[in-house]
Amino acid sequence: MFDNEKTEFSEHLVTINRVAKVVKGGRRFGFAAIMIVGDSKGRVGLGTGKAKEVPEAVRKATENAKNKMVRVHLKENRTIHHDVVGRFGAGKVILRSASPGTGIIAGGPMRALFESLGVKDVVAKSTGTSNPHNMLKATFNAFKMSESPKSVASKRSIKINNNNKTNKNKEEDKKWN
Repeated sequence: MFDNEKTEFSEHLVTINRVAKVVKGGRRFGFAAIMIVGDSKGRVGLGTGKAKEVPEAVRKATENAKNKMVRVHLKENRTIHHDVVGRFGAGKVILRSASPGTGIIAGGPMRALFESLGVKDVVAKSTGTSNPHNMLKATFNAFKMSESPKSVASKRSIKINNNNKTNKNKEEDKKWN
């Protein structure tokens, strides 16, 4: 670790799974872990790790999650900007922005993800699967598809405070008023 890496990460262990490798002499058991690492300020990462012992699997998953961190645009540092649907495999998640005071309404692995991300108000629903791998990857797919108003405005070459009326519409409004 470098000295300038003083940022504090919150780590959530999502699941530990015992896996078996069948070899000539029988089964060799190991452990697979899924970890979520976030800074509670809009950055979050998902990592997996496998090893013969649980602590080593968790360490590998944590390192993997720190390397795969992504930035998520948050509205007022408490919720997402707009409703979005994410898909991965059989997993489908629906994320909806929520008003202040709603809290995190999400099940299982998604709750840990939002807590690590720093989201305070969100409504999330998972349909299709309860597999934590697919649920989390579908949630990351939804984050990838969500955009901030600033980025959309820059793509369209308009200002955010523009009331979305083109010059033609403004002329028509003047004509009718």
